[in-house]
Amino acid sequence: MVVCVLGIVILLTLKALWFVIVYNNFQVNIVAINEAEASIDSILRKRFDLLNKAVGVIKGYIGHEKEILEDVVKLRSRKLSNIELDKELNESIKQFYEIADSYSELKGSDNFLKLLDSINDVEEQLSASRNYYNSKIASYDKRVRKFPSNMVAKLFKYKNKEFFDSNKKEKDVEIKL
Repeated sequence: MVVCVLGIVILLTLKALWFVIVYNNFQVNIVAINEAEASIDSILRKRFDLLNKAVGVIKGYIGHEKEILEDVVKLRSRKLSNIELDKELNESIKQFYEIADSYSELKGSDNFLKLLDSINDVEEQLSASRNYYNSKIASYDKRVRKFPSNMVAKLFKYKNKEFFDSNKKEKDVEIKL
């Protein structure tokens, strides 16, 4: 009788220990994902600010094109997730590079060249942050899906998270001057 009770206590203790370990692993994943999101958020703000500066520089050289990068200015009033903001800013980055290719007088501007270097640096940082974020999401999603950790995920209603789109054809456009 004592051996049976002792066996049940040991079994319950092992189950509780397993539960705590799995739960803590989820918490570690969630914290890493939040840190990665914060990093991406910061980089997207830099990207947005640089594109706002680009509007002023471009309009200074090409006054007749009023609609240049107006979508960037409109983004201020919209509440977007990082993933949505990233997609919107990608369109503006493409437009920025197309304008840069079209107007040779911009290529001679020191302000524009510095801005271009800054945008390229931010794009590299963003790419690295996207990769880090996606790796953390992959680790988290594996825990959500795999048995037996999926039981803890169901208990706490953890769901799979969305990856940042890493379509290189659209994202990593680089201009060569």
